[in-house]
Amino acid sequence: MNLKPIIIETQRLKLTGYSSQDMNFIFENFSKDEIKKILGHQTEEDYQKEEYKYKNGYSSYNRDFILFLLTEKVTNTIIGGSALHNWNKEHHRAEIGYIISDENFKRKGLMTEAVSAVIDYGFNKLNLHRIEAHVGSNNIASLRIIENHQFTKDGLLRQHYFVADKYEDLNLFSLLYNEYIDIKKSEKTTNR
Repeated sequence: MNLKPIIIETQRLKLTGYSSQDMNFIFENFSKDEIKKILGHQTEEDYQKEEYKYKNGYSSYNRDFILFLLTEKVTNTIIGGSALHNWNKEHHRAEIGYIISDENFKRKGLMTEAVSAVIDYGFNKLNLHRIEAHVGSNNIASLRIIENHQFTKDGLLRQHYFVADKYEDLNLFSLLYNEYIDIKKSEKTTNR
């Protein structure tokens, strides 16, 4: 197997997508320093987290993922990632996640640009029917991104995750394929 990541270009970003099989290949064929460079790990902790995922199995029998590393084109810097994870192929759904790890690139609209590309990829290339987003109630920036992409709030998962020594609520959102198509049609009409 040769490493052939998915490449998506946006105006300001290059998204390099790796499947669980690609990630296994990377850990089985490259040195630690090479892995850190390929995956853009800036700290030993970043590497340790990814190695833990590798050692414990990236996917289960009905779940998979694609991790997109976000490279800012001007500086050629990996600034974060976005993923379609918990990808259930049988039911045509996945969960979107995203993070910008470099403070210098936050609040510039880059994540909105990346999320748009990942949503397009999910619906058009993976044939997803539903993309979900799980967003903490206090994560204002992430809530704004989901709102901008016209996700629908499905509900609230009370005290769903433990962070900073307390339980926090999680908002569950979804975007369905037919809603995505309607949004794209509306955008085309508006941009004429």
